[in-house]
Amino acid sequence: MSDKPTLYRKRLIPNECIRLDQDEILLRSEQMLVTRWHTIRPKKELDHGVSCFLLDKGWKISRFLTKDDQLICWYCDIIDWSYAPDTDTYIFTDLLADVLLYPSGEIHVVDLDEIADALEQGLLNQEQVCLCMRRLNALLQEIYTGRLLPSLETYFLS
Repeated sequence: MSDKPTLYRKRLIPNECIRLDQDEILLRSEQMLVTRWHTIRPKKELDHGVSCFLLDKGWKISRFLTKDDQLICWYCDIIDWSYAPDTDTYIFTDLLADVLLYPSGEIHVVDLDEIADALEQGLLNQEQVCLCMRRLNALLQEIYTGRLLPSLETYFLS
């Protein structure tokens, strides 16, 4: 493993695969990758953030921040991933289901309709949809019990 692996973010809707060559690696282990980044495309509020890829769980938990470091939300992606050791390359595929956790305590589960669209269009197969739903359920259980964010707190303070 090198100090700087190559990272890609693959989306199904819209179909794109973007190299994350500006992301800074803060931590790398067998089960986790933590990165600091700035938005690829400028947004009204979102400026930068930190993402924690929990490889064993299939989650990417990101802290979305404004230019002045104010928390917008925690954005939780359900992902699948592959790793090519010969090139030290990760490809993180967004399985479409997302959970947004707001500072107010609100929780929004979004983009479930995109999973149905992707299945109908052949972008996801039944096995991937089942994997996504199981990972989403496990993530929601961690959120509802209040264990998710405290367990990741130290990684986001890097």
